[in-house]
Amino acid sequence: MRAIQTIKNIWKIEDLKSRILITLLLIVIYRFLSVVPLPGIDPGALSALEKQTAGGLMALLDMFSGGAFSHASIVALGIMPYISASIVIQLLAIAVPYFQKLQREGESGRRKINQYTRYLTVGILLLQAPTYLVNLNVQMQSASGVIIPTGFWFNFSSTIILSAGSMFVLWLGERITDKGIGNGVSFIIMVGILARLPHALYQEFYSRISESTGGLVMFLVEIVFLLFVIAGAILLVQGTRRIPVQYAKQMVGNKQYGGARQYIPLKVNAANVMPIIFAQAIMFLPVTLMQFGARNADSLLVKIFAPLTNHNSFGYNFTFAVLIILFTYFYTAITINPKQMAEDLKRNNGFIPGIKPGKKTAEYIDEIMSRITLPGSLFLALVAILPSFANILGIKQEFSQFFGGTSLLILVGVVLDTLQQVESHLLMRHYDGLLKSGRIKGRSGQIY
Repeated sequence: MRAIQTIKNIWKIEDLKSRILITLLLIVIYRFLSVVPLPGIDPGALSALEKQTAGGLMALLDMFSGGAFSHASIVALGIMPYISASIVIQLLAIAVPYFQKLQREGESGRRKINQYTRYLTVGILLLQAPTYLVNLNVQMQSASGVIIPTGFWFNFSSTIILSAGSMFVLWLGERITDKGIGNGVSFIIMVGILARLPHALYQEFYSRISESTGGLVMFLVEIVFLLFVIAGAILLVQGTRRIPVQYAKQMVGNKQYGGARQYIPLKVNAANVMPIIFAQAIMFLPVTLMQFGARNADSLLVKIFAPLTNHNSFGYNFTFAVLIILFTYFYTAITINPKQMAEDLKRNNGFIPGIKPGKKTAEYIDEIMSRITLPGSLFLALVAILPSFANILGIKQEFSQFFGGTSLLILVGVVLDTLQQVESHLLMRHYDGLLKSGRIKGRSGQIY
């Protein structure tokens, strides 16, 4: 079989084999740490925290940490503080001239930006860790009357442990990038998501069999539908619009350079999963505001925001979808700079056939991006609200999360990138690729 032969070819390449083994070793270390609780915390009294992380933004945090958040692990904060810091630095690179200058300095500028990102990550961790401990104390006390140890030294030591745990997870991700299969931080997130899949799959299968809600036939229908959703997510991740670019001919000595036609690939979903993350953060605000009026069911806050706290309601999903569309346009606008692309083309003696270099080229690229962003944003919004439709159809909460949203897009993107890395190693050693129909197309190599 072709699959068996491909595995044999992978095992023959010493460098690729060692990278895969190193990646697996680092992932085992990460998963072991995710079940090690903080000192002084009783793991048996965490039922309220697990219930709190069943939905909303907390579910997103728990998903990214592979369940470490709900288990009060020493790596409970996971990789999310680093992602938050990266987003802030990206926004600063748009608005602050100093960071814009660093981006143009090449490798040295990139190292400085990475250093600032780590500093900001530590700052975010020192703020999030005490907040996590306060929430942990409230949840454990409300559920079982258990109070976690208090006092300066416990809070100080736990803050240091949580911060060090997250930075260690970041270090593991960097080692996977350097010594492993690549895409370290994304790979860590993917592993955290996949860690929840076996239990979710078992729960869904058991409920269909034991509760007489369709039986095995209905479970198979769900799996088929999930495969269709994954296929759609692959199209969303890989979808591009190619713009032809012609380079002018130049004579250097007796040799002629340029003249070849190339293409600029513009992503249909240039914002990736960031609009969903932003929208989920906004949709978490009504839940927070509701807490101020929770004691009075007739209060104005309850009447206004109650419809937005039901994840299966029309109001919630419509608002969620609209926010995703708006954030898709916003994030695409700040990450794709048509003016800079036009300047780079002009500087390299390139031009789009039929379009004048300079301002006209920037306007043309901007127009194309606006056109392809609309269907991309609509499809992204549809993928994001699919878990709600799955819940309405009777699919369990944990399993429905894999029918769309952030988890599905991250899984698809990272798997494609990883397979592309493996295929590159195979083709470099003159082995066959992973597919007969052509090379695997990942997210890398495209304009973000």
